[in-house]
Amino acid sequence: MIRCIAIDDEPLALKQIESYIGKTPFLQLERSFNSAIRAMEFLQTNEVDLMFVDINMPDLSGMDFVKSLSSSVKVIFITAYHEYAYQGFQVDAADYLVKPIGYADFLKSVTKTRERFFVKSEASETVENNDQYLFIKSEYKIVRIDFNNITFIESMRDYVRIHMDSQKPVMALMGLKKMEDFLPNKDFMRVHRSYIVNLNKITTIERNRIVFDKDYIPISEQYKDAFQDFLDNRFLK
Repeated sequence: MIRCIAIDDEPLALKQIESYIGKTPFLQLERSFNSAIRAMEFLQTNEVDLMFVDINMPDLSGMDFVKSLSSSVKVIFITAYHEYAYQGFQVDAADYLVKPIGYADFLKSVTKTRERFFVKSEASETVENNDQYLFIKSEYKIVRIDFNNITFIESMRDYVRIHMDSQKPVMALMGLKKMEDFLPNKDFMRVHRSYIVNLNKITTIERNRIVFDKDYIPISEQYKDAFQDFLDNRFLK
């Protein structure tokens, strides 16, 4: 399922995109916004895969909004003007749709985007696991990763970087969510949209950050309560 948000300051146009996403089986609408600023606030603590963004919006244009992002979220621009298409491709937009938008054009665009960016990525992921270790494809090799050696896992756009004790990090082409699904949840916890930590490796917490030697892992507001519950259950009072 491709997680989406929609951004358009025109209420009718926004409702139309919401409707189109709702009737498309492989899309899931997370939220919709009438301004890019509100969407930016949402993305600080939430992950999505695809955004539908109107280019012409007050306060912060869709183009400037996308340029301000550091994540690898795919974008389909929505515009009333063909001339904005070139600008869209300059920021690596997946596609663009010109208003008024029919469902046939919408479906063609999202199907193309799915096949180009998501199906290929899913096919490239290779993971096999059990309760103690997993095998993962990395740099044309199959590598065994022991769970008790992992300190934390970091999202790097379309990759994850697995940090381990006394060993170089291992990079693999996959999303952090997929990696999370394969880890034993009694030992690992998501503490930020970009980080999963091994709870058994935590020795120091400082200013709402987990310290692993020279690495500082932030605990975001979205995951703060769950992490606090973990601490409370083990805190000597």
